[in-house]
Amino acid sequence: MTGQVGAGYGPYSYEPVGNGNGGGGNPVSRPSRDSSMPPPVSPFAQPRYSTRNSSQPSPFAKPASSSGHTAGRDSVRSAAPGGASGGVGGMPRAGPAWTAKDAEMDDRLHNPSPHDSLRDRASCTMWSMRGWLNMTAIFILVGALVTLFAGYPIIQYFGTATLSNYGAFNVGGINSTGQVPDIPGLPTLIDQDTPASALTRTGFDGHDYVLAFSDEFNTDGRTFWPGDDPFWEAVDLHYWATGDFEWYDPDGAATKGGNLVLTVTEEPSHGLNFRSGMIQSWNKFCFTGGYVEVNIQLPGSNVISGLWPGAWTMGNLARAGYGATSDGTWPYSYNTCDIGTLKNQTNVAGTGPAAALNSGTEGPLSFQPGQRLSACTCSGGDHPGPNTRTGRGSPEIDIIEAQVAYIKRAYTGSVSQSAQFAPYDASYEFNNATPATTVYDSDNTYINTYKGGVYQQAVSAVTLTDQTSYELSGKKFSTYGWEAFPDPSNGYITWQVDGTQAWQITSASVGPNAAAGIGQRLISEEPMYIIINLGISESFQTINYAELTFPAHMLVDYVRVYQRADSPNIGCDPPNMPTADYINSHLNAYSNPNLTTWEDAGYSYPKNSMTGC
Repeated sequence: MTGQVGAGYGPYSYEPVGNGNGGGGNPVSRPSRDSSMPPPVSPFAQPRYSTRNSSQPSPFAKPASSSGHTAGRDSVRSAAPGGASGGVGGMPRAGPAWTAKDAEMDDRLHNPSPHDSLRDRASCTMWSMRGWLNMTAIFILVGALVTLFAGYPIIQYFGTATLSNYGAFNVGGINSTGQVPDIPGLPTLIDQDTPASALTRTGFDGHDYVLAFSDEFNTDGRTFWPGDDPFWEAVDLHYWATGDFEWYDPDGAATKGGNLVLTVTEEPSHGLNFRSGMIQSWNKFCFTGGYVEVNIQLPGSNVISGLWPGAWTMGNLARAGYGATSDGTWPYSYNTCDIGTLKNQTNVAGTGPAAALNSGTEGPLSFQPGQRLSACTCSGGDHPGPNTRTGRGSPEIDIIEAQVAYIKRAYTGSVSQSAQFAPYDASYEFNNATPATTVYDSDNTYINTYKGGVYQQAVSAVTLTDQTSYELSGKKFSTYGWEAFPDPSNGYITWQVDGTQAWQITSASVGPNAAAGIGQRLISEEPMYIIINLGISESFQTINYAELTFPAHMLVDYVRVYQRADSPNIGCDPPNMPTADYINSHLNAYSNPNLTTWEDAGYSYPKNSMTGC
């Protein structure tokens, strides 16, 4: 044995020995076991690493001992007693057992030198071939993930055929019955308390209608402050446009006893003497055409005048009570480019036509500032669309405005059912002759003697009510509603009281008027929202302060909206009459009720081609 690991074993054994003097001289190879064969040359006899510069120490070198020999495992082991070399069986122990030739392949990793570290660091760079391959692989993986999760849906969307709703309420014909899922606790367009018998109706026009929205108000304790309700919001303002004497406070509207309750009280509020309630579905729920019905118990008495309960609808481009939004939009329902879009409804010079200069009653026919969103809007003008050549506005259609008037030699409860239009007919005279206009029962309904003024043309009729449908007179409820079909040539509006048709107007009722120089007014094609309020104002009727009692309450049992089964159209931002982007671009006007004109809100009218683009 030589004392060397692996010495004398294997086909390439390597056993260096001393010079025979017992002293660790130059090692020589032992003779081969087969003396006739030359000793094999071991592959490990060649250096494993290239020879280092002689001026640099070996990384395997150990500090020299005081005796001048190399310390560590490469040094000669301690001498045996008596100067022997410590060999086995009298054989001297071999000289240094380990040299650089015997280094293992991974020794440099466990015992690196500073030079090795610098060399390794220099080789780790993205600009090497290996770096390029790594980065290319990463880019391929990231690209594959983006394509899978983003690109594929886009490719699929554009690569598939246009989906159809098959005349129903959603893609693929979903909800073709008009019903909605029953999800407990989640507000839905159709109130879960609506009876099954009310889900459909046959229209006055003979068409089938399906329920699109309902609110039965059966849950007590509902409030309508901003954010409280998904469909309604109570206003907090003074309705100055009609000279009202009440402040509308959100506390004036709540649900109780299965009804919406609007309460008017005689108490100081914001410098006014009364406080009441108004709720709106503005920009929350809208519908175009169709049928709307309310079931109401009117406030006060059927023989004492002064209260002004109303249930009405208006185009979403104007927010009721926010005067700047109605400036130049209310009550326009006009899609013709002519002088009907101009200020005061006169020509550019202001010299005519004669019917606009003299209404026959109050001097000038119109004090309107002109249609802000007209069909004459110059290209690129500030307009809600769908293009600048489409006339837009905010027409009004009233379900009811209740009044007590002296009729047939007695004070009697009645309701005005009307539509407001701009521009106006000469002398505010609409075509009330048959067949353009129909009064179904002249004993109960008559054309209103009030036909308008400088700020509106009223196409209106008055119908007697059930005299027991009042808070202080019978406490019953009555239904009121209108059914409309928006069409420039064949449009109509039919009003009803207690399920019976009261009267009807058609497109011909508000057709072109040569004397005023204007064209066809439209049965509203705008998305309409619902307003319910209880006011008090001398601008509507005489107030009998001596006999009115407070508080007074207007109760609403339900509100229901229907659409033709073959052509439903609900929403405040329909594609053909958009409103959302325009409202969001002019929030100052739509959020501040104290502004009275469009200019007050910081905006200007778009140019009109009649006056020059």
